[in-house]
Amino acid sequence: MTIFVKNAWYVAAWSREIDDQLRRYTILNEHIVMFRKSDGSVAALEDRCPHRLLPLSKGKRIGDTVQCGYHGLTFDGTTGKCTRVPGQTNLPASAYVVSYRTEEKHGIVWIWMGDPDRADPARIFDMPEFTDPNWAVHLGDALHLESNYLNVAENLVDPAHISFVHPTTLGSAASENVPVHVKTDGEAIVAWRWIRDAEPVGFFKAFGGFTGNVDRWHYYYLYTPCTAVIDFGSIEVEKNCAEEDRNQGVRIFALHFITPVTETYTIDRWAHIRNSALEDPDAVERMDAAFRLAFAEDKEILEAVQAEENRPQKRRPIRIAIDKAPLVYRKRINDLLELERTEDLAGDLSPAFVYHD
Repeated sequence: MTIFVKNAWYVAAWSREIDDQLRRYTILNEHIVMFRKSDGSVAALEDRCPHRLLPLSKGKRIGDTVQCGYHGLTFDGTTGKCTRVPGQTNLPASAYVVSYRTEEKHGIVWIWMGDPDRADPARIFDMPEFTDPNWAVHLGDALHLESNYLNVAENLVDPAHISFVHPTTLGSAASENVPVHVKTDGEAIVAWRWIRDAEPVGFFKAFGGFTGNVDRWHYYYLYTPCTAVIDFGSIEVEKNCAEEDRNQGVRIFALHFITPVTETYTIDRWAHIRNSALEDPDAVERMDAAFRLAFAEDKEILEAVQAEENRPQKRRPIRIAIDKAPLVYRKRINDLLELERTEDLAGDLSPAFVYHD
């Protein structure tokens, strides 16, 4: 059974998904009703009336409150406190629903699922390219996967699978034996490699206009608990591009905002940011189609893996050299979970214990 990291910002929805209607979302196995309040902000409440447990999403909105559709108990959209119990004047203290902190940024609604006192908006994922006029930003689809979110996230810090899962879209056989580099000492786990002097892959044949061989790269950044950025691109071999000069080539960031729904169901909302075809009105539609094809290939693999994980295991799985980044990722998740399982009361050390570093 998966235990989810609570004290983190997760993507709840694209901003365009939320209007003034009551809509149910499931995040970390919690049902949440969300709607846009009169001031434009997003309300997020536990989607279960504490009286007879009817989902509030089956009730109705009254101003910035939600009225249960069973017996009319009404709850404040900001605090979750009960504001009315029809037929009585007293409001029991236990008559409330949990409210969740939300923030909206770059067309994305983020939700904090843990301790509200620890919800720091500065920790919400961001990139300078979101507001840079030299880059075009597009928020894509929501890919629904019958897979545990850890497997989905690991797939997004794994350049090695590209040659085999995406041989006609994002990869080719030319990269099969190219070493993968891994860095684990920063905020993000990073895995990357360059494929030098090779035929461009299908994606960059379509969008780069390359006719000869290219140097191409994949940089995978995975931020805990589950936001991934894939920086990939191509440039003419003759330019002998240095790693830090990738902006000189056709460069694309594929962003994956992973939302764990249940132990075996994940939503991957994906976006892309590009430095090319900025004036091409058809580029977004064609690029979306290419990404949908590639992500469907991932979906087939990940759901097949999950189906096998659901069956009894006869032996321990093996690990190979390319698993370095996923193993570090699992350790980071476990460390975060351990912090949430325990309470640190060692701030004021007892004089009976003297510590020497």
